[in-house]
Amino acid sequence: MKQHIAIGGASGFWGDSFTAVPQLLRDGQLDYLVFDYLAEVTMSILARARAENPQLGYATDFVTEVMRQNLGEIARQRVKVISNAGGMNPLGCAEAIRKLIAATGLDLKVAAVVGDDLLDRAAEFGAAKEMFSGDALPAQPMSINAYCGAFPIAEALRRGADIVITGRVVDSAVVLGACIYEFDWAADDFDKLAGGSLAGHILECGAQGSGGLFTDWKEVPDWDNIAYPIAEVRPDATFIVRKPNGTGGLVSRGSVAEQLVYEIGDPGRYLLPDVTCDFTQVRMEEVGDNRVRVSGCKGYAPGGDLKVSATWSDGHRLTFMLSIVGIEADGKARKTAEAVFKRCARMFQERGLEPFTETHFEILGAEASYGANARPGPWREVVLMLAAKHPNPKALALLLREATSTGTSMSPGTTGIGGHRPKPMPQVRLFSFLLPKAQVIPRVLLEDATVDVPFESFAQPTPPRAGSEFPRAQETNDMVDVPLVRLAWGRSGDKGNKANIGILARKREYLPYIAATLTAVAVKRYFQHHVRGEVERFALPGLDGMNFLMHDALAGGGTASLRIDPLAKAYAQMLLDHPIRMPKSLLSN
Repeated sequence: MKQHIAIGGASGFWGDSFTAVPQLLRDGQLDYLVFDYLAEVTMSILARARAENPQLGYATDFVTEVMRQNLGEIARQRVKVISNAGGMNPLGCAEAIRKLIAATGLDLKVAAVVGDDLLDRAAEFGAAKEMFSGDALPAQPMSINAYCGAFPIAEALRRGADIVITGRVVDSAVVLGACIYEFDWAADDFDKLAGGSLAGHILECGAQGSGGLFTDWKEVPDWDNIAYPIAEVRPDATFIVRKPNGTGGLVSRGSVAEQLVYEIGDPGRYLLPDVTCDFTQVRMEEVGDNRVRVSGCKGYAPGGDLKVSATWSDGHRLTFMLSIVGIEADGKARKTAEAVFKRCARMFQERGLEPFTETHFEILGAEASYGANARPGPWREVVLMLAAKHPNPKALALLLREATSTGTSMSPGTTGIGGHRPKPMPQVRLFSFLLPKAQVIPRVLLEDATVDVPFESFAQPTPPRAGSEFPRAQETNDMVDVPLVRLAWGRSGDKGNKANIGILARKREYLPYIAATLTAVAVKRYFQHHVRGEVERFALPGLDGMNFLMHDALAGGGTASLRIDPLAKAYAQMLLDHPIRMPKSLLSN
């Protein structure tokens, strides 16, 4: 058995940089390259592509650009590739790669992992209820895909695959599958499966695990050559995160810890098909220049259900932007937006069109995202974003025309953003529900062989929820208010219509004071203009941090939301302005 395997995280989403693979291959020490393409928004895009052309539905540039340009070097170094670029059509993606291999005269085996696509069984799910809203499944879904796990990937590798293409698997499975195969982990090695899954979670967003989006962005060098991370995973499931030599970016305790808290809920119950992970006692230590050791992950048996995501067509949407310059630009923008929507409402009535399903506008540059926390203007340069939904694209075309007319009929200083006018686009929405694992059978297809890899079942001990208690803050005679960013790092993300913000103290002694001020109530108040549901707070004692989970926080989230930030990318950055009451003497330590 190898002492460790080196896995390079080469993609965090469909559209990530083409620089990642050559950079990682130049490292010369890789065993695996893994690619994550499938955000929930991406599945919506691929569903639309497959609806227009059944031969599509996968990440085409994975074949035409990434593999075509790098396949020879991948083969020369004997690096194995695992990718969920198959999306809605893993068989089509795998076949396209086989043709590429044949054209280049290489000898590589390609496996496809299928079984996640349940669209042809839609009639079976008529009683399904949406996980959060309780709504019924729409009558004509565009796609239905179960989130599958890592054991089929491991089986494909065991049978000799050099390249494994999957459909919808959880993001971390592309890493965990390699670990299961290399270290012969069993389905009940829960602590090891959890550690391998955490390694996958750190790599799954590409450069986010090696300095991308880091709170201390000024400390991250060479963005033009930012590193893509490498995890050196050991048989005991501890691992070291590092970056290739000669690259930019930053691998530090703070930058890696920020990625751990990205898009999680209860850190004591991170639910995956193969294991339930407990991140609460995870520890990170810097063990060299740009090297962070990660340990302490604990695992429990997985649940008996899989998350299933369906997409469905819900009319059309349009987003349009105008720049407005001059004295009181924000006031001009607000009056413009109100007038455009009022005019369209009158014209719709005159023409017998239904009202908009939803409208929204934001004044960017005037701190619209901050709500009541915005600093006062006056603002002299803003961008007005207008957005709307409607069943009929002709109604949105009318909105576009009337919004464009403002350039000569409304505010002085109105000008265009540049480029082409937007077009009404189909609105694809997400519907998530649970399905017993016994109803889904993942399958590996390798050349002429077909192998079923059913899920194993386990007794399901209920893992403890992450705690919500923190050390008590001690009042002193020198208490002062300082912005949270001086005391902590932060990262935020989305899960459907939920948002999370992870906050990690820079020093352990800061945590009691952060926790005393930054309660769930305080965070709900700070984001009251965005969050409609409850806010939960969970402790992360191993990393001296906390995670906030905000329900009904994104106006539908993803493609269903008209907001400028439907994925909560900026939420942590906004919260880092929050004042924290603490002793001045502690700051000088």
